[in-house]
Amino acid sequence: MKYVDEYRDPALAKGLAAAIAAEAEAGRTYRFMEFCGGHTHAISRYGVEDMLPANVRMIHGPGCPVCVLPVGRIDDAIRLAARPDVTLCTYADLMRVPASNGASLLKARAAGADIRMVYSTLDALRIARSEPRREVVFFAIGFETTTPPTALAVRQAKAEGCANFSVFCNHVLTPVAMRAILAGEEEGVPPLDGIVGPAHVSTVIGSRPYEFVATEYHKPVVISGFEPLDVMQSILMLVHQLNQNRCEIENQYARAVVPQGNARALEAIAEVFELRDSFEWRGLGAVAKSALRLRDAFAAFDAERRFEIETKAAADNPACECGAILRGAKRPMDCKLFGTLCTPETPMGSCMVSSEGSCAAHYAYGRFRDRARTQKEGVLQ
Repeated sequence: MKYVDEYRDPALAKGLAAAIAAEAEAGRTYRFMEFCGGHTHAISRYGVEDMLPANVRMIHGPGCPVCVLPVGRIDDAIRLAARPDVTLCTYADLMRVPASNGASLLKARAAGADIRMVYSTLDALRIARSEPRREVVFFAIGFETTTPPTALAVRQAKAEGCANFSVFCNHVLTPVAMRAILAGEEEGVPPLDGIVGPAHVSTVIGSRPYEFVATEYHKPVVISGFEPLDVMQSILMLVHQLNQNRCEIENQYARAVVPQGNARALEAIAEVFELRDSFEWRGLGAVAKSALRLRDAFAAFDAERRFEIETKAAADNPACECGAILRGAKRPMDCKLFGTLCTPETPMGSCMVSSEGSCAAHYAYGRFRDRARTQKEGVLQ
């Protein structure tokens, strides 16, 4: 297929749905976690779950980079932006994520903090060049997908001698989170049967870093593209593996992902970053070796060292179920705040803020199907 419409072809989708239904064994349940917010969005937007048999269920994972950032790090950014000499540059999704005591970056900006939305790290670097008397800090978040651009910006700043640019680094690692989910499958929560592997992350790291899922946890992984037919084909591949008692790392997204990943991107990451001993994730808690920090050679561009940031633990809203949803232990509609007190206009948790968040995706698409399904069941009864 060459054009995006072909990856959304209804006739092909019906054919894949029929193939999944024929492949899925009656009396057996298939629970697959998609580890990417882009997949969550595609599944909700195109109604993929509605085309699956009842015994094939999709579980939303911690694949939204905004969602997994803990409250304490948002608090750090707000305190940093409150400094009169600092300009904080950030992506738009972060602006409305709730912090402690009802605060947010958006409210901090309204109160006078110099917080600017940017589209890339290079936008932040450009601001630093044009305003040399300001301390320009880029609020860096995301998985391996967004880490190479941050590395390149830091490397460029060092080459230029741009002394007023720094990075508040919150880059995290997908395979480590995947291991944490598999190692911590909660009591009472049915274990996963397989994983739909992330697309963009895998274009950077390749398929090899997931091999431990098959060798240690005996579960299959299929790396999937973002289009609905990509996801459905990946689900079919997972079902097929399980029926054949195979646990392998397969690559449905072969048009973009190679086993070894992107060598130049990985080289830039390795040059600029090193592993943190531990990092807190929303929903997963502190996870060892799961995030990155700048190496000593780039310490001058590390906002945590330049401004002596020490993150303080901060609790989520106790009524918010974002943590359990990110672990796959609950679904968005299991949260009593969903769609009532918590909406995209009034988010109580991070999963309702980002367009990649599972609550935001279900609010935008899934709740209407829930309502139609409930009404249909009522008529039948």
